[in-house]
Amino acid sequence: MTEASASEPRRLQKRGWPSVNVSNDRDNIAKNAALAGLRVVDFSVQRTGSQVSQLLADFGAEVIQIEPKGGSPLRAERAWPFWGRGKRSIELDLKDAADLVVAQSLAANADIVVETFRPGVADRLGIGYATLSARNPDLIFASISGFGSDGPLAGLQGYEAVIAAKLGVFWALTDMAPIPGRPAFCSAAYASYPASQLALQGIFAALLARENGGGGQHIETTLAQGLTVHDTFNWFARVVATRYGDGFKQMPRVHEGVPTGDLSFRLLIALTKDGRWLQFSQTTNKLFRAMMKMFGLEWMFEDPKWESAPAFDSHEQRKEFWELLLNIVRGKTAAEWAALFDDDPNVWAEMFRRGSELLDHPQMVWNDMVASVDVPDGPPVRNLGALVRMEGTPAVVDGIAPVSGLHDAAIRAEAASPTMPAPAPTSAANTPCAAPLAGITIIELGTYYAAPYGATLLADLGARVIKLEQLDGDPHRFMLPFPELAGMKVLQGKESVAVDLSSAEGRAVAHKIIAEADIVLQSFRAGVAKRLGLDADTLMALNPGLIYLNAPGYGEDGPCGHRPAFAPTIGACAGMAWRNAEATIPDRANLTLDEVKEVAIRLSAAVMGVGNSDGLSSVSTATAMLLGLVARARGAGGQQMLTSMLSSTAHALSEVMIDYDGAPPAPTADSGLLGFSALYRLYQASDDWVFLAAPSAREWGRLIASLPGGAALASDARFASVESRAANDSLLSEALAAIFITQTADEWETTLRAADVACVKCAPGPVEANYLDEGSVGQVQGFVAATTHPILDEIPRLAALIRFSHSTTKVRGAGVCGQDTAAVLAEFGYAENHVSEMVGAGVVLCA
Repeated sequence: MTEASASEPRRLQKRGWPSVNVSNDRDNIAKNAALAGLRVVDFSVQRTGSQVSQLLADFGAEVIQIEPKGGSPLRAERAWPFWGRGKRSIELDLKDAADLVVAQSLAANADIVVETFRPGVADRLGIGYATLSARNPDLIFASISGFGSDGPLAGLQGYEAVIAAKLGVFWALTDMAPIPGRPAFCSAAYASYPASQLALQGIFAALLARENGGGGQHIETTLAQGLTVHDTFNWFARVVATRYGDGFKQMPRVHEGVPTGDLSFRLLIALTKDGRWLQFSQTTNKLFRAMMKMFGLEWMFEDPKWESAPAFDSHEQRKEFWELLLNIVRGKTAAEWAALFDDDPNVWAEMFRRGSELLDHPQMVWNDMVASVDVPDGPPVRNLGALVRMEGTPAVVDGIAPVSGLHDAAIRAEAASPTMPAPAPTSAANTPCAAPLAGITIIELGTYYAAPYGATLLADLGARVIKLEQLDGDPHRFMLPFPELAGMKVLQGKESVAVDLSSAEGRAVAHKIIAEADIVLQSFRAGVAKRLGLDADTLMALNPGLIYLNAPGYGEDGPCGHRPAFAPTIGACAGMAWRNAEATIPDRANLTLDEVKEVAIRLSAAVMGVGNSDGLSSVSTATAMLLGLVARARGAGGQQMLTSMLSSTAHALSEVMIDYDGAPPAPTADSGLLGFSALYRLYQASDDWVFLAAPSAREWGRLIASLPGGAALASDARFASVESRAANDSLLSEALAAIFITQTADEWETTLRAADVACVKCAPGPVEANYLDEGSVGQVQGFVAATTHPILDEIPRLAALIRFSHSTTKVRGAGVCGQDTAAVLAEFGYAENHVSEMVGAGVVLCA
């Protein structure tokens, strides 16, 4: 829990990093920021693009936000002061010839353009890549769409929930639904935030390629691909289940109201005596046994009936064990449990937070990842600090979004100025080139998925990733019964060097390899890297140009840095579960045991059912590493950096992570978990369910023109305007529900998509099936590639999640633990007999 004892912070020594909340010497820090001098033009009116340019602005880029006349629709969002901070604003009508000239002139002098239009729209408006790169060959042009610019779904509107429906998310969350047997809408942006991070990775990789003479290029990613970062191992579980049929079955997460797997007991969700929900964090055997000891249940490991705990074959035994754990937790208050956790660092639970409560989390405050911005005539705006802490090139976070069009006159004058410098084109522009990270070496020090998958993403962009792995293998490899299956995704494209880092000789091996590396990624709990002699100070003394990224669950120190952090723990304390299921969670202590079990299952789905903090952290970690490389390429040198699972999840929930006077509420699902409003919600068809997304006035017009009975809706004064429809939302929902029940889901999708209305049938789960199976979205949109594995031979995997117009990407498989030890050690000068001696001494393992 985050209620650390009052005396604990005073005992801790805090590293003296520059603060992200810069108040002193701002100009000097801004001048030396990682992206200072880069010019960005952002045409986007979607959150995905806005979070891209917000991070670029945080690190010193000059961002011009081009808004439509009247301002961006994002200005109605609670998070707009955060998403729009650090930017300059101009309003342009891109269909007006004079305004189009201004936009094209700004892009002609930019390094980066960001756009989130549907594929083809930017081209029709005259601001597409072909048009703009003709004037500016070194331009990096980033596009984010729903499903990509090719394939049968290219034209489908890229709303978050449309992607979710089409890819099986809502049916996969059926355990979260308040009414059994139907899909559940989720409020968290599981696809949008990862897509923004993928776009940033594409931009940074393209900048590095340009620094090496590669010229500008078009980079593309999608929300549909962004959603895939959350799946840690289900893809390959489905591959094996499909290949071997009855020999390997995927079990449902819950059967007859009881969890089927031991992970649900290791990651226990339980209610305290005083009505607070706790999420435990006991994934490994060591951590689980510590919890059992605290619960007074260690005797079970000697009892023949219970010795296999927490794994049981019997449904009745799982039920009995689960109820025993729930009743024990309910025997104490949250404060009483917190006191026990203070005495044992291996037992830990977070309380389920809600809204912006994460801004008060002691670790967020300790890490300086909360920003307080003064505003005229009012209390400060509290929001998130920068996603990444950079020791050498810190972010500048000291403002909020400007008034729409505030900088119109100045920006128009700049666009018209004949003296405005333009980037000098390189001779290599438009020439096919190698993978953008070719020649970059990353050393991975960590386990599981949250940080390591960030390195996997960079391996797909051409980086060499050497994983220094414990001799018995990363525990993630063994989280499923089938050998190696759980680790196949996170280990793709990596070389495994199995070495005992706790031994002097093993440490020497690590130092020798790291001395020639570009990046070290470490995600151990606080203090472990220092204990192993693999901390930043030690390694940067060996390699001053090293980018050293700390990417733990909580932090490198502080009140929670030593605590075990797994995806559900972080998701719970960040507020992810409450964001998704708040309207269905009873806020009282006197629940019956059956009610406790029902809500625990709902909370589990809300915090881990599809999206999770592992995926959010991994995609943020990849962005952070690339940001460090760009800063180094621009003269910053090596430096230490910090991001965390906690801060990454906070940024993914940025729509609620902000407090200020007059802040509107963030859109939140209704009590039935059907959607945000009548025009953005699930509807039951005659045979299944559809999702409708038609929130704009133009989309409403197309909808009522296509619906049977639409004329009656059009003439109804209660629905005549955006405002009246909002005021009568429940009535409109009832009217539309009566229409949608009359036809099948496929019929509605066919009819309404033909009218350019986003209405899609809700695909069945699991989500991975909708990428992997024959004829699925992933197959028809080109998201799947083939690779090999030592155990399974040829297997399908996701293709790289970013597409480059000129750079190539890599598609490689995973290996077994120690598979590359001998080759890598030979490369670094170790003779074969020396390696054999180290194998015999238990220093290294060669597979």
